[in-house]
Amino acid sequence: MSLTFLEQRLSVPSRQLGEPAPQGEQLDALLSAALRVPDHGRLMPWRLRLIRGDARGQFGERLAEIHARKDPEVTAKALLKDRERYLSAPLIVVVIAHVLDGHKIPRQEQILSAGCVAHNLLLGAQALGFGAQWLTGWAAYDDAVAALLGLEAGEQVIGFVHIGTPVEPAAEHPRATLADMLAEWTP
Repeated sequence: MSLTFLEQRLSVPSRQLGEPAPQGEQLDALLSAALRVPDHGRLMPWRLRLIRGDARGQFGERLAEIHARKDPEVTAKALLKDRERYLSAPLIVVVIAHVLDGHKIPRQEQILSAGCVAHNLLLGAQALGFGAQWLTGWAAYDDAVAALLGLEAGEQVIGFVHIGTPVEPAAEHPRATLADMLAEWTP
């Protein structure tokens, strides 16, 4: 048994992703596999939205409009970043937590389950030979963006998972060591 795949997990920056992205049956398989996550209470507290094709540029334009409306002092550079952020990767999967407040399953567990969907998308994309990056940014936390995406009450964006083919290798970066992160509890 080997953990090599997990030891080699690496996010590819969205600006380094190009065509193609998974499509058709391959995309359906990736998305279906991503939903196989811990789900206490079998609530399925997640939803997915795809942004691809021309919708990527339109989404970026709408984000820039929202940003400019909310912050009249926003810089032109920041608005350009809003417009271009979704243009590199050919596929963006918006992972949404669909939280049932007041349920016996705590809110945090529901959100973590949705986070596991986003992580599975990263792993699944890499397993299929694609690159992916999980991003948030201000748009993930904005009510106007939530409305733009058609989110319902109790829903929130967990992240935008950008998926495509790496156009250049992603750089490795320093990782946490087990010695720095592990302690044993003793009574």
